[in-house]
Amino acid sequence: MSARTLVAVDWGTSSLRGALIAPDGEVLEERASARGILSVAVGEFPAVFESSYGDWMRPGTLCLISGMAGSRQGWREAPYCACPAGFGDIAAHLEWVEPGRTAIVPGLSMEQDGVPDVMRGEETQVFGALQVLGLNHARLVLPGTHSKWVTVTNHRITDFSTWMTGELYALLRQHSILARTLPPADSADHNDAAFEQGVAYSLRGGGLLHTAFSARTLSLFKRIATDALPSYLSGLVIGEELKCQRLESGDSVVVVGAEALAKKYAQALRQLGVSTQCVDNQATWHGLRAIADTLNTA
Repeated sequence: MSARTLVAVDWGTSSLRGALIAPDGEVLEERASARGILSVAVGEFPAVFESSYGDWMRPGTLCLISGMAGSRQGWREAPYCACPAGFGDIAAHLEWVEPGRTAIVPGLSMEQDGVPDVMRGEETQVFGALQVLGLNHARLVLPGTHSKWVTVTNHRITDFSTWMTGELYALLRQHSILARTLPPADSADHNDAAFEQGVAYSLRGGGLLHTAFSARTLSLFKRIATDALPSYLSGLVIGEELKCQRLESGDSVVVVGAEALAKKYAQALRQLGVSTQCVDNQATWHGLRAIADTLNTA
């Protein structure tokens, strides 16, 4: 079966992104809006999709949708695909909204120590990053509100874990005693020195429940500038995340995500002697194209 033009959609909690992708993988056009699933009422998903991308859905075009559109609060629930999983497993578990034409990509699930973990959307970014970098084996981190650490072996996701780093930063930044010390808004300029100081203290410290208070005391004793405190706190929480990953000097990690946050993680990983390769959010389009191509050869 020949490859088809693809409408690739990343439908998240707060945003909606789409790309029109040629059979050879070229991105012909992109569109984005704030119509994440939380802004869409029950029953309105088809109408929002039609108004956003309906003109792209010409005869013979395939649409694949990743992200929270497949959650219970989304367009239609796509049951999780159990790990380990590769392209073929995901392609076999697509939730077809319109058979042969529009489908939702399932998320992944796994269990460790009797506790389940899940992801939706990140699996597509992982597979896209593998395509971009030509890798069959990798350790990856996808930073965000809920960061994901992923292990890939023989082009299959064999293990992953979720870390609430971004959400915890926001809680400390806005709703803890630290909020009274920190400036009202983060500076547009990331403070490298303060960030690295936070990472270093976190790596050698006794845990975030202890190290977080240093953001207050360093300010109290005027040992760090007020406008540098957000960068320092960011270093503390990211350092805490890295400390739990059992990384060693000489390891390599692929960082997948938006440029600003990916740069922070790469900076922190360098302090551990870990090399990095960064792939931006275009990884989603590569991943959806690869899943589509798997359907063509199935």
